[in-house]
Amino acid sequence: MAGPRLGPRFQRPFLAARQLCTFPWPELEQNLRTSADSSLLRDILHATVLHPLCVKYPPSAKYRRCFLTELIKKHESTASEPLDELYDTLADVLNEEESTHCYKNYLLPTGDCVTLSESVAIISGGTTGLVTWDAALYLAEWAIENSAVFSNRTVLELGSGIGFTGIAICKTCNPKTYIFSDYHHCVLKQLTENIRLNGFVLEPETTQHVQTQTRGQEAEATNSQNPKLIVAELDWGSVTEKQLLDLQPDVIIAADVVYDPEIILALIGMLQKLSTLRADRKPPEVYVAFTIRNPDTYHLFQAELAKVGIGWQIIPAHSNSIFLCDVQPNVTILQLFI
Repeated sequence: MAGPRLGPRFQRPFLAARQLCTFPWPELEQNLRTSADSSLLRDILHATVLHPLCVKYPPSAKYRRCFLTELIKKHESTASEPLDELYDTLADVLNEEESTHCYKNYLLPTGDCVTLSESVAIISGGTTGLVTWDAALYLAEWAIENSAVFSNRTVLELGSGIGFTGIAICKTCNPKTYIFSDYHHCVLKQLTENIRLNGFVLEPETTQHVQTQTRGQEAEATNSQNPKLIVAELDWGSVTEKQLLDLQPDVIIAADVVYDPEIILALIGMLQKLSTLRADRKPPEVYVAFTIRNPDTYHLFQAELAKVGIGWQIIPAHSNSIFLCDVQPNVTILQLFI
C-alpha cells in the first residue's frame, strides 16, 4: 500500500527540485524496514530521476546526484534487496557535465505541467530574476484556487521573472490577455524562452505578442478560448503614461517585488500613475505576494502605501498546497486598493 502513496509524494517535489530535507524520507525508511522488497525504491526512481519529464527536462546534475545518494543511503540502511538500477542511474549522473542551466517541472492540478529553464545560480547576470521564488509559487496556488479573478480578464504581471506564475495562470485560469513584464534583458530573454518551452508560440510579426499554442495542436491555435500573451519591457522608474494606457489591465499581480526600499518606491510610484490614468474605468484589482524576510522592509512598504493613500488588506492563507510541499509561514498576499 505504501508504494503508490509515497511515489507521488517524492515525484512532485523532485520534479520541481525542492529542498531534499522536505521529502518524506522517514516514511520511506520505515517502509523499507518492514519490507525487503525493493519495488518501492524502483517506483520512486521511475517517478523521479527516470520519469520522462526529468529525462527530457532534468533538474541540475548536482541535485539529481544528491537525491540518488540519499535514496541509496536509505536503501543501504535497511535490509531491502539490492537494486542495481539505482547504482547504474547514479553512475550515469556522475558522468554528466554540470550545466549552468537546469529545469524545474511543476505539475498542475489539471495534469498539465509548467516547465521552466532556470539558472543554477541564485544571482546570475547581475539579477535575481533568473530563478523562481516561493512567493511566485504561493501566488500561483492562490490564483488556481481563485481562477474567477483572472478568467476572461486582462492581467498585467509586474516583475514576471522567468514566467512561472504567468504560465501557470495561462494554463489554468483562462485569462483573456496576459501581459508578462520585466526590465532586465537577461530575464526577458529567459522569460520568452520559457513561454515557448511551454508550448506557446511567438507571433511571427512581433516579439512582443505571443499566442498560445499547445504542442501538436496548431490547428486549434485560433480558438477564441486561448489568451493573448504579451511580453513587455517595463521599467517602473521611467514607464510613460502612454505605455500604461496601452496596457489597460483589469488585474495586476506581482510576486517577490517587495525586498528593497528603492524598488518599493518605484513600484508605488507606478501604481499611483495607474490609478490617476484610469479615468472612468473601474480600478484594476492589485495582488502582491512576497516573503517577509525583513519586517522593516514590509513595514516600509505599508507606510509608503499609506502615504499615497493606497489601502491594503491581507488575503487569508489558502489551504491547498500544490507547489509548496514545505510550510511557508512568511509568504503573504496583499490586495491593494488603488
